[in-house]
Amino acid sequence: MTKTEIAGTKLDLAPGARVGIIAGGGSLPVEVAAGLAGRGHSPVVIMIEGEVDRKSDLAGYEHENLALEDIGSLVSLLRRRKISHLVLAGEVRRRPRLIDLRLSLGLLAVVPSMIMALASGDDGLLKVLTRGLEARGVRVVGAHEIVPELVAAEGSLTKAAPRKSDWRDIRAAHAAAKAIGALDIGQAAVAIGGRAIALEGIEGTHGLLERTRQLRGHGRLAGRTRGVLVKCAKPGQELRADLPSIGPFTVEAAHAAGLAGIAVEAGRSLVLEGPATIARANALGLFVIGLPGTGPQHGH
Repeated sequence: MTKTEIAGTKLDLAPGARVGIIAGGGSLPVEVAAGLAGRGHSPVVIMIEGEVDRKSDLAGYEHENLALEDIGSLVSLLRRRKISHLVLAGEVRRRPRLIDLRLSLGLLAVVPSMIMALASGDDGLLKVLTRGLEARGVRVVGAHEIVPELVAAEGSLTKAAPRKSDWRDIRAAHAAAKAIGALDIGQAAVAIGGRAIALEGIEGTHGLLERTRQLRGHGRLAGRTRGVLVKCAKPGQELRADLPSIGPFTVEAAHAAGLAGIAVEAGRSLVLEGPATIARANALGLFVIGLPGTGPQHGH
């Protein structure tokens, strides 16, 4: 299976499989847990301390708390809980300082790789963590394999659709998002008036949209209307760990920033809280569109 062909894949879990969820922020851990429970596999939720903001929704499952600095004890925790499959779900905004990592013998083997990964950005760290776990017999699976219904479909997902001028913005923001993705900086860009005006950095998508809102009255943007947010996977991204996602808050923030809509890659992006997200976009008059794997088409 190639990296572009993830849409619609659903994981076949053996009856005795034990699935763990490393839970960060946002609604994705909640949706993955509910999807597993609905299939008869009640998960073990490993909550990353200081990152989970939906604790009450996860507290009803078997759960453990884990400090980022204790990531070295993860393998023994998984073995103790007899976890065979692991899903990494939700945002982890903080990066542990290497000096604070409480190292175990199990982690020492991957420390040189982790040092390189912490220096090289998010995706490098996720790849190292995934490879390290799989080398120790834990199968890492993508959230999209548990809840494939969250994967963005191709085409317009809302009542509103992009105008001709919006397609210029979609192409410009898509090219910019791919460029910063190749540098492992971020996954998103905003274009207004046919040119990229803001790129996602370490502050995340909501920080990008807040910056866009503040830029509205600035210089060459003054008087310009509409504009588009595009989110897409980084080239060569570890898709099992960090698929681009949007949710109701993304729609609200895009609207507050004066944007006309949001474009994501079909099959390689998640629409969290799908019905609520699309309903909110429809209520605000925004479009949400799933781009084909080849990116925005020049015919538009």
